[in-house]
Amino acid sequence: MADASRILRRAAGRLPGRKGRPPASLAASLWTDQLDAPVTPRPALRGDVTADVCIVGAGFTGLWTAYHLAGLAPGKRIVVVERAVAGFGASGRNGGWCSALFPAVALADEMRPALAATIDEVGAVAAAEGIDCDFAKDGYLHVATTPAQADRLRADAPGGWLDADAVAARVRVAGALGGTFDPDCAALSPAKLVRGLAEAAQRRGVTIHEQSTARRISPGRVDLADGTVRADAVIRATEAWTPQLPGYSREIVPLYSLIIATEPLPAATWDEIGWRERFTLNDNRHLIIYAQRTVDGRIVLGGRGAPYHLGSRIKPAYDHDDTVFEHLRVTLGTLFPAAANAEITHRWGGPLGVPRDWTPSVRFDPATGLGSGGGYVGDGVAAAALAGRTLAELVAGQKTPNTSLPWVNRTPRLWEPEPLRWLGINAGRLGAAAIDARENRTGRPSQLGKVVERLTGR
Repeated sequence: MADASRILRRAAGRLPGRKGRPPASLAASLWTDQLDAPVTPRPALRGDVTADVCIVGAGFTGLWTAYHLAGLAPGKRIVVVERAVAGFGASGRNGGWCSALFPAVALADEMRPALAATIDEVGAVAAAEGIDCDFAKDGYLHVATTPAQADRLRADAPGGWLDADAVAARVRVAGALGGTFDPDCAALSPAKLVRGLAEAAQRRGVTIHEQSTARRISPGRVDLADGTVRADAVIRATEAWTPQLPGYSREIVPLYSLIIATEPLPAATWDEIGWRERFTLNDNRHLIIYAQRTVDGRIVLGGRGAPYHLGSRIKPAYDHDDTVFEHLRVTLGTLFPAAANAEITHRWGGPLGVPRDWTPSVRFDPATGLGSGGGYVGDGVAAAALAGRTLAELVAGQKTPNTSLPWVNRTPRLWEPEPLRWLGINAGRLGAAAIDARENRTGRPSQLGKVVERLTGR
């Protein structure tokens, strides 16, 4: 039985010796293993209830909306319904970057001041609410490891160029030719933040029902598996799970991002790597990767590369892809040879939400009471916090600088019908990997790079 238990834990992406296994409704990851308390689902919603506002989804978007709206309009009855548990989706399993990055280049400069301010607000709320989420605002280092990457990064860099010696003074990435540094980024534990945010929202009077799946959203009504919520305002914060709702099958696609985490590295290894602060880090390849140094001295490294599944299907089995995990392990050793033989203690992943134009949006229609926020393309920790505050202000009828931002009430382009989107998305994924391999081999940029960047959101 002990051997069987160990096999099951390995299959779930975690090893023995950690804290008690979380329930099946919360994905196993380093972040869930590091929670201070076991995850016990809140009561499900049974029957019919009435509220002023119903929020569908207890990730960052939904919980920040509830938290801020409870502060702006303390008399409103706010109900959050969640299909699993708070933080089940990308909010609880992501790479832990709270950044000012915005996936749509055309809007990035206009969005940046609000996103940068939101990073500080996330840290301030966490401190005020006693949420110990390992928040460290040490910035973001973007490095180039091939001449082609360096050419692109120099052209796109908003700040000054750091030469190879300046990069090495911060961290020794094998083959780094230079890079840029962005101070507007914090590393954190997303599961600690999202679980703490749920408790903070409850302290403000918000009611959260977990294991309560929304089947349909319509003006003034949310139909659940075992009940109904009637509310003047209904906010959809379902991100990657949006296509499972009737009428939304082409608004968002779920793309998978997978992550590995090393064991805590010894001091000698960190001395060799030279990564002393907790700034986040990636390079400028087409098939995106992202890394952070955790508070307990691990390297967490994630990246794209898993396939998109026909019909926007989401299954727990898709959270694990041995080919992608092995690619991440090899990438870890390539970037940080000193950590090449480190034990990988955790492997996990899940879907994130991607709109057709790679542009997140925040929407609220006072006439119907319907609102939504999402489509963050993987840059959602700070963006979801900003979306939540903005949605709260919109629902409360306020006009603020946030409600005038360019992502508010924009109409997203719909994804193509299947199988066209399956063909296009996976062609972009495979093309990005092929171009990266060619650039690593030749050092020269590919003529197909711009085409693939449009398909992969770069």
